Amino acid sequence: MDIVVCHDKNANTCSDFMDKILCMFQTVKKEHHTIFFIGNGGSAGIAVHMTADFLKNGGIKTHSMFDVSTITCLANDFGYEHIFGKQLKIVAEKDDIVVAISSSGNSINILNAINVARNKECKIITFSGFTAENKLRKLGDFNIYVPSMEYGLVESIHNMILQQIVDEIVMKDGIGLE
Repeated sequence: MDIVVCHDKNANTCSDFMDKILCMFQTVKKEHHTIFFIGNGGSAGIAVHMTADFLKNGGIKTHSMFDVSTITCLANDFGYEHIFGKQLKIVAEKDDIVVAISSSGNSINILNAINVARNKECKIITFSGFTAENKLRKLGDFNIYVPSMEYGLVESIHNMILQQIVDEIVMKDGIGLE
């Protein structure tokens, strides 16, 4: 049984798909662009962890979207649905990567942020789960979907894949910060 369903019409296999994602991250590193990880709840925990790992271990420029003062200010002034989009509108640039992590794939703040990222011409990678009809599942340049209704399983697989990507970068390029 396949646990992860990869979606990229140009990839022949999941291995080919993952190679393309790895190449995208390596290009961002080489060209000094930034990676933004976004998520809510447990997915936010993964996003914060990956922000640190891709910076420290991968040697890639990242930007944390989770400063408490920023999130509460934006939620208060514009609504929680805009906490990531408002930040991306200001700091994201063309060819940066936005990694959107959402177990349900239907979080409005994540979907709004994807629209902003698309308008900014960022590259987008989505991680979702639950139902195959979730809204996030087909919005990225690359989409990783876990067909399970179990938060723990979906989040564990999302975390495992992202950890494998940063580990591959470390193996190919060496340690990030020296």
